[in-house]
Amino acid sequence: MDPIDDLLTTMRIEDARYVRLDAHAPWGISFPPRHLARLVLISSGSCWLVADTLDGPQRLETNDCFLVRAGVSFTLRDQTGSEVVDCDGLISQAPGHVARVGGDGEPTRIVSTRFAFDAVAAEPLFALLPPLFRLNLDDTSSGLLRTTFDLIARESAAGGLGAGFIMSRLSDVLFVQALRTCCADVRSATVGWLAALRDPRLSVAMRELHSDLAHPWTVGELARTAGMSRSAFAALFKEKAGDTPLGYLTAWRMYRVKVLLRETPLSVQEIAVRVGYDTGTALSRAFANREGVTPGAWRKLTTDQALRPPG
Repeated sequence: MDPIDDLLTTMRIEDARYVRLDAHAPWGISFPPRHLARLVLISSGSCWLVADTLDGPQRLETNDCFLVRAGVSFTLRDQTGSEVVDCDGLISQAPGHVARVGGDGEPTRIVSTRFAFDAVAAEPLFALLPPLFRLNLDDTSSGLLRTTFDLIARESAAGGLGAGFIMSRLSDVLFVQALRTCCADVRSATVGWLAALRDPRLSVAMRELHSDLAHPWTVGELARTAGMSRSAFAALFKEKAGDTPLGYLTAWRMYRVKVLLRETPLSVQEIAVRVGYDTGTALSRAFANREGVTPGAWRKLTTDQALRPPG
């Protein structure tokens, strides 16, 4: 089991929505912070991107694409001083999947897809990515991403039977492809689980570990899987992953515990058995040491947050 596949499966994309924005100068669109991620492509034309997470305005040209984490706001404009309208309001007033904004000047076409998913399940992956991540669609590995954008656009234009269903499924694929491209492009991640997974000396052992988190792994057993001595494996793992092998195992077990607490009615004892603890008491102790609260208290807190009305 690849940990990225494991994460993407667990995240459960709950809602994906696609819209094409036809903007004509002068124009500006604000994208307020929401509990969802956005993937934006400048299909044609150019504009300025402004966000608090950036050092200053960035010029975007045709085929520029970026992924925005949940909770991050940004603005697109033809010029930095142009008046802006709210993206959600603009889309809600537009028929179908196309919205028009601005005047009668130079055109820019923007494709925006937003995704709602289990934020707890996505935590290990999104923690590695910056709030706003620009993707390069010109290299071969990102070609599939552009192809999926094109397929969604064709379905939208054709408007055939089941087009909405097909577009929703293609948007799911688009999100996964974008995350995969981000992971491949995070070259600065020299320390962390992605860096360890990229190391051919560690990748086999990591995949074995992720295939069965409940197994009573030892450093020696993981080292044998990697074909290394125990001391060499432990040192390399710490260097690449930034944690000891057993510390890493505990972290991923706790991640899985949080997903099960949030998404299932399983008792703490039942969850303990699934992630490799003999008793619920042992799991509660380990969970409280890392999270500061017991599993039961964490479950209640996240349930209350989910029931709370937005805004």
